[in-house]
Amino acid sequence: MELDMKQLALAIRTIAEEKNLPEAAVQEVVEQALAAAYRRDYGEREQEVKITMNLNNGDVDAHISKEVVDKVENPAYEISLKDAGVMQKNIKVGDTIDVHESIKSFGRVAAQTAKQVILQKLRESEREIIVSEYEDKIGTVINGVVSRIEGNIVRVEVGKAQAIMPKSEQIQGERYYPGQRLKVFLKDVERGFRGPQLVVSRGNAEFVEWLFRGEVPEMESGSVEIKDIARESGVRSKIAVFSKVPGVDPVGTFVGGHGTRVNAVMGEISDQEKIDIVVWDEDPKKFIINSLSPTTVKDVIIDEANKKCRVLVPEDQLSIAIGKGGQNVRLASKLTGYELDIEEFSENKTVETKKDSPEKVVAAKPKTGLKKKSDLENSLLEAIEAHGEDAETK
Repeated sequence: MELDMKQLALAIRTIAEEKNLPEAAVQEVVEQALAAAYRRDYGEREQEVKITMNLNNGDVDAHISKEVVDKVENPAYEISLKDAGVMQKNIKVGDTIDVHESIKSFGRVAAQTAKQVILQKLRESEREIIVSEYEDKIGTVINGVVSRIEGNIVRVEVGKAQAIMPKSEQIQGERYYPGQRLKVFLKDVERGFRGPQLVVSRGNAEFVEWLFRGEVPEMESGSVEIKDIARESGVRSKIAVFSKVPGVDPVGTFVGGHGTRVNAVMGEISDQEKIDIVVWDEDPKKFIINSLSPTTVKDVIIDEANKKCRVLVPEDQLSIAIGKGGQNVRLASKLTGYELDIEEFSENKTVETKKDSPEKVVAAKPKTGLKKKSDLENSLLEAIEAHGEDAETK
């Protein structure tokens, strides 16, 4: 098998069209492969060879860099001063000159080498060019089709490129199958030893934000915005929203009439994933109360220095505030940035802080079935005193 140069020249144009690659890029790949083939058939492995190819007639020229010397010991790397002087005037010993040779054909082994290099380089060039088209789309939602499942990794075709969706970026409990059409968030372009790789996600918070952008036009106008999102994909998300325009209800805007907007987002991510939309507030106390919706909160005691907070709720609201498996309080903590400690609220006495102005004092303690030692002692003393008073009256 020998390489037919004219057919190769025609193949370059065909490959460029089929792969949607610049013709010059394909020609460069082929010329690099032919340089490797030349070194195998006519030269040596370490030779500095440059190949140029005429796509019109298929002519191939080799340009070999050689050092000018008085006495040639290695023809692959050296040329005599006499021979070099014929090609270039005023050249001297120690100079480097490009020696031109016309290549008519390559042997079978060289042809196979060229073919392997061409295929490898074309794949690399194709991937580089395609991936470069997606670099400006990082951080946006694009359409994709599942091509295959490899263990915990889902491979997704996005246009002419292929992306991967690792297990950590998938929606919990969501099933994928080849041919499935879905929206994905283009998270990053990773560059490794195997070349660039697109990474997409459906399980991150940004995916939910971009879905709302498609459903809530007021986000583009700037009248409402999403301040933050805390998400456990496939299970529950909490979204803090804010309105810059007085009189505009941010929650209602994101929910939509009859829940159309939020339902559209839920339909894309998972019907099983609940979405709580709460109002963001610059006052941490109000924001924490909002974040625990639908819990009724009696009081919030903030330790700003340690970013901790005690949240007091009625006994019948404890399970709601904490949520299944601690989910509600966990997401509220992520959303607000405070470590939230849910405690039972109790109201046991009243004091006067101002004259004729009684004010209730709230005493909060963790829910427990045991009393402290001091409480037991106080109860015993009160019982003894009461018993003594009864005896005296008798």
